[in-house]
Amino acid sequence: MKLAVISRHGNVGLAAIDADGNARALFEGDAGYCGDVDEIIARGASAVEAAKSALVDAPLVPSGDFTYLPVVQNPGKIICVGLNYSDHAAEGGMEVPEFPTIFARFASGLVGHGADLLIPPESDKFDYEGELAVVIGTGGRRISKERALDHVAGYSIFNDASVRDFQLRTPQWTLGKNFDHTGAFGPCLVTPDDLPAGATGLKIETRLNGEVVQSSNTGKLIFDVATLIHDLSIAMTLSAGDVIITGTPAGVGAVRTPPLWMKPGDLCEVEIEGLGVLANPVRAE
Repeated sequence: MKLAVISRHGNVGLAAIDADGNARALFEGDAGYCGDVDEIIARGASAVEAAKSALVDAPLVPSGDFTYLPVVQNPGKIICVGLNYSDHAAEGGMEVPEFPTIFARFASGLVGHGADLLIPPESDKFDYEGELAVVIGTGGRRISKERALDHVAGYSIFNDASVRDFQLRTPQWTLGKNFDHTGAFGPCLVTPDDLPAGATGLKIETRLNGEVVQSSNTGKLIFDVATLIHDLSIAMTLSAGDVIITGTPAGVGAVRTPPLWMKPGDLCEVEIEGLGVLANPVRAE
């Protein structure tokens, strides 16, 4: 099922999204409303299943009558993986890493599907990065690779829009990855039962104004989802609602000649097979 957090008339709701983009939704204050994605994941797998059942017969909300919010509103951790496709490492002149390259994002930068990505006035070097997102459902420490996928609540799409000059000013990339309104996340959380194990083998494509600029497959991840969960949990306890952003394939704007930066008026779309399309307009802050 495709679950989404939506807003209508200022009320937050949990929705199941159908193939036409319409929602079966329950909103805050409705009888049977069981909370947003953060809340149901925190209560465990049984709460997620109960929410899915409740939404089957929930009132229909047409696609034009609501807006999307980030899939997870307040993740405790957003852990991003760099250089996780060998072609992307090569295009940047980097060696393929022997261990996942990790940096952090923060919830203050998140926006939902359809919301504007904002170019800060301090830079015009605004780049796209289409990525698979993993949402943790069951937390743990030192999670075995064999059991790692049991800890996944679902999968989504992320556009790790990057302010490249700020990113490269320091050895760590965090600053250029955390400008407000630069982390698009959504539109939906797709539960694992609707996807191949580990969301592997899915086509991933980024389009800028309709032109394909990135095209790959999640089967080409250097470190797959199970490996990432295992490796990260060696160091830190993963908690329900934490998000792992798994890396971007080749084709980013910074390495093109001339560079291809996102500009005001652009539309950036990231599509992953089985997950949908994350689309965001671009404008100046």
